[in-house]
Formats: sequence, structure tokens, C-alpha cells
Amino acid sequence: MSKDTATNTTLLRAISLLEEVATAEYSISAADLDKRLDIPKPTIHRLLKQLEEQQLIARDLDGRHLLPGQRLHRMAMGTLANESVKAPRRRLLERLAKETGETCNLTLHDGHELLYYDRVETNWPVRIQLAPGSRLPLHCTSSGKLFLALMPSHRRRALLSSLTLEAHTPYTLTSSSALEEHLVQIARDRLSTDNEEFIQGMVAIAVPIYDQVGHMQATLAIHAPRLRHSIESLLEWAPLMRQIASELEETL
Repeated sequence: MSKDTATNTTLLRAISLLEEVATAEYSISAADLDKRLDIPKPTIHRLLKQLEEQQLIARDLDGRHLLPGQRLHRMAMGTLANESVKAPRRRLLERLAKETGETCNLTLHDGHELLYYDRVETNWPVRIQLAPGSRLPLHCTSSGKLFLALMPSHRRRALLSSLTLEAHTPYTLTSSSALEEHLVQIARDRLSTDNEEFIQGMVAIAVPIYDQVGHMQATLAIHAPRLRHSIESLLEWAPLMRQIASELEETL
């Protein structure tokens, strides 16, 4: 085998490992990769070590399972922020904001937090401003609860055990059992609400955005002051939001 061929083979194998880790519905182990890929076991362990050193993958809390690393995460965020990718997504958000007259946003799940990734603001003088890049709690936001509800149960339990369920308003669920019960309903509806649980006087609704293999990648959400909307009035937009979310899947 020539040097160039060996280099190409190594590169393709590393890309295959990254792809498996990045697209897995739940964290996977080296043993799982050995079963899925036609790569010698010693090579898998050697490449995983190198990828971990480069922060392209990371270890889960148990030390055995693998997750996308910080560097891979930054690359993904940079790709999403690229203007050629961002423009079609922005048009869809602007369309939803125009039809509803309220602030629309896209969020991502980042570790123990919710990341506001993109948004289109309403023109109302009374509005709640949460800038792109803001990091919010998972347990009391419509998007955060949707991520929790639709992730694999073992991952959700591990995450909830490490979260501080802080009371941001009198309506925040601060009991793990009460939150788990609430998440069952969210998972069934594939839709989540925030009824003044994060900011008193603000209501919100969120629907999932999936990738091509059905994994939840992001949320599409609308929030508004309680003086303009109730949860019930926001729910009237759910069909439109699901339609826009479906179109957004092509842009992510």
C-alpha cells in the first residue's frame, strides 16, 4: 500500500468514526463502533484516542461512551452560521415571524443548557429580548423541555440527575418527579410550552426540527408577553410551526 493510499484510508476511517459518533441517537462505545464499522479494533482505539486528543470527540461521564467534542461542536456551529446556509433558514424564520407577529427563534441543545442560535424579533414595543448566543436552562423553557422529553430515557435521567432545578418563577417545576411526568406529555404531543416558567409574564411554544434520519436536531419556538397571548392562543400556530419546521430541516 502506498503512503498516499494509507493516508486516505486512515482519513476515511476517522471520518467514519466521527460520523457515527456525531449522528448516533445516543452516546455509543468503542465496542458499538467495532460492530458497526469494518475497521480493525486496534485501529478504532488508536483513531479514537487521536480524535479525543484533538477534541473532536469526548467521553461521557462513565468514561466508556463517546460524544461529539467541543471542537467538532464549534465546527458544526460554524457551518450553520455560514451565510450560504443561514440565508434560507433566515427567510423561513422571517416568514413565521411575519405571519404570527411574534418573536421566532431556533435553539440547540448544548450540554446542560439551551443555546439560542438564531431569532427574528417582533416589532412590538413590548417584547422580551434574548439575544442569539444566550444560554438558558433546560427544565423551564419550552425548547429545553422538548429536548429533554425527546432524548433517550437513560440520557435524560443522567442529565436530570446533574441539573439544578432552580425556581425562576413561582410556576417553575422544581421536582424531578413532576418534571418527568410533564415530559411524558410533551413526548406524546411532540410539542412543548412554557407557561411563565422561565420568565414571569412570558409564554412560549416549541416544536422539534429533525434531521434526515429522524433525530431531533433543533427546535423552532415562539415566545410572547402574557399580556398579548395565552398558551392556548400560541397553540393555534402549532400547525404552521410544524410546517415551517419541516422546511427548516432542509436548511440544517
